Amino acid sequence: MNKFKVNILALGVVGLLGMSSCSESFLDVNSMTNSNTDNFYKTEADAWRALIGCYNGWRQTSTAPGIGFYVASTVMGDECYGGTGNSDARNYQVIDRFDQSESPADLQMYAQDWKMYYQGVYRCNELITREDQIKWKDKDSNRGLYMGECHALRAFLYFDMVRLWGNIPLFLEPVNENRSQADPAEVYAAIFEDLKYAIANIPGDANLEKSQFGRITKYAAEAILARAYLYYTGYYGQEPGFTNESGETTGVVTKAEALAAVEDVIASGNYELLDSYKDFWPASSLVANTTSAGWNEAASTYAGDANSEVVLSMNFTPMASYATEGSGSADGNRWQVMMGMRSPLSVVPYYCGWGACTVIPSFINSIYDAADPRRTAGVIDIAGEGIGSDANFKPSYNDWREYTGYTVKKYSPIAFYQLENGALVIKNANMSTGAGDMQINNCQPYNIIRYADVLLMAAELGSPQAATYMHRIRSRAGLSDIPVNKENIMAERARELAFEGIRYWDLLRQGVEVMADAVVASAGSVQNGGSPAQVSYNRNKIIATKGLSQIPNDQIILSNGVLKQNPGWAD
Repeated sequence: MNKFKVNILALGVVGLLGMSSCSESFLDVNSMTNSNTDNFYKTEADAWRALIGCYNGWRQTSTAPGIGFYVASTVMGDECYGGTGNSDARNYQVIDRFDQSESPADLQMYAQDWKMYYQGVYRCNELITREDQIKWKDKDSNRGLYMGECHALRAFLYFDMVRLWGNIPLFLEPVNENRSQADPAEVYAAIFEDLKYAIANIPGDANLEKSQFGRITKYAAEAILARAYLYYTGYYGQEPGFTNESGETTGVVTKAEALAAVEDVIASGNYELLDSYKDFWPASSLVANTTSAGWNEAASTYAGDANSEVVLSMNFTPMASYATEGSGSADGNRWQVMMGMRSPLSVVPYYCGWGACTVIPSFINSIYDAADPRRTAGVIDIAGEGIGSDANFKPSYNDWREYTGYTVKKYSPIAFYQLENGALVIKNANMSTGAGDMQINNCQPYNIIRYADVLLMAAELGSPQAATYMHRIRSRAGLSDIPVNKENIMAERARELAFEGIRYWDLLRQGVEVMADAVVASAGSVQNGGSPAQVSYNRNKIIATKGLSQIPNDQIILSNGVLKQNPGWAD
């Protein structure tokens, strides 16, 4: 294991202003450069600052260089190929094919991700273990709120890790030691215990204001509990619960409890579906002027980051340059640039990126009816939208690996026209001055839980209102009702939640074979730099991995062999 020597000075300093979206902030915290473990964790104000450090640790899993959980989740399933550029490393093809032979030297794909996740866990563990030494206010104490959020953050971090790698060390205290991998059942038990703590301690009316957008609510913890329950019982085929050597059982969650959790989210009345599906996504709802600078405000319908359908999001702020990165005061997401059309292809309202996650035509053609608006809201059709006639299309196309004619619209970087020296030029919309680096300036929130997902989980868990919930989802898309059964619910989840980092896990929790069959069926023809090519998969290799990802090789080396590589990745 890497040694997690996380300086507690940085715990409350790094990213103090970065939990907000591009336009909103709930953070206003003074510098803590003189704080250390000897004079910290004394007051409730200290706890608040430490909690901010925990949030930043969570967000660093997506702002630091690395593959990124959300991009990996989109590439591993049957929605998208790896894509990127012809001369780029083939790490995304390794991930897409579950095949190390695509790039044998790529043994460190998730190295930064692993470090950031465990640093985030370390920060949470510090605050949790020091709870009792903090002098909490006698009246109007935020103890339950702060500690509930901290426990939830630790649960979120571990839930990502255990799904991605399966076999991971479990740390529930801030220690530096070489620890072997835990039984996944034990990790999930810790996740469920943390989530139950959060649900019990975060007040129901806390963090609901738009000014608190990005903070964890009781309802976000309930929704994640249901998601974790569905995944664990599906992938492992058993009910949650871990019995230790002393005979103590923890982490027990029943189906009834999971259903009650999402029903509570629904009953709270705090969330509702937007009238129009496209209005949830900036790239599908913002309308740029085509003959002048800025946005056509009268025509734009974007509901905003903190809209009624968001249950939980991870928020970001744009960075002006790499020079400001170390300050931690502004952290743009690093995954969104991967989903942009291959540079230099920018066509308002879409800004360019690195061309990863090229959408698989057979996927969208099989799941969407012709009249389903969710297809056009979620997918950029390069030919259908006339983008192929743009002057920059050919240079992009000639450098684009696994080009399919489609890419992800939901999380496309966005662009507008800006007037410079009397001429209109295309700029990344998150760069207020038009300056900066496109790799670190994107700041669209990643929506971890939407209300639509909550409704579909409740239907899957057997709610008496399942038909009503399905009706709400389909009627918004202008579609008629269909019978409510497991097959139809999973199909609706594919349509509703496509390209949101959910589909792969939905496949995997139905069985490794189900996932492998779906991925193999997504094989198809692509263009590599304008030349015909074929994407194909080896079903046996996929199944050999059990759907788990490569553990960074340096972690195995540093552990002196205590950590073992996941199956299917050692050859």
